[in-house]
Amino acid sequence: MAKAKEHFFDISAKLDMQEMKNAVIQAQKEVENRYDFKGIKKEIDLNQTAKTLTLVSASDSKIDAIKDILLSKMNKRGISLNSLEELKTEDASGGNKKFTYKIIDSIEKEEAKTIQNEIKKLKLKVTAVNQGDEIRVSGKNIDDLQAVMRHLKSLELKAPLVFDNFR
Repeated sequence: MAKAKEHFFDISAKLDMQEMKNAVIQAQKEVENRYDFKGIKKEIDLNQTAKTLTLVSASDSKIDAIKDILLSKMNKRGISLNSLEELKTEDASGGNKKFTYKIIDSIEKEEAKTIQNEIKKLKLKVTAVNQGDEIRVSGKNIDDLQAVMRHLKSLELKAPLVFDNFR
């Protein structure tokens, strides 16, 4: 008799940087054309190598408006809103405000442990193996794997989880 087929999927926090870039460009265009931003400093800067995003404008309320625009563009492009983590808020030159965000595109070690513990708590016949940037979850029953996905989606985790290679 043939052995039952092993199914698996990978959990990661990969971010499509091209989509992020497109969301930033769209947000920049919208901010540039908005009447309430005429004549004031407005800046959205994506630094791909440092994995940071910087917003600069005249006041906290203007930065909040820019952030709302950016988040809506990210959402439309399928980028998780959890991809941004606020690092610092500071005063910039000319009385402007500067907000810096870290772009999250990987699962940190502590969170990976949390994910693996949550999977164990489900007491399903699956195994979760940390493979550096991702966690591979495998099992014979597809329903068990789908239950793991549903459970992880319901948790309040820092990393924006991506499930791929479902086989």
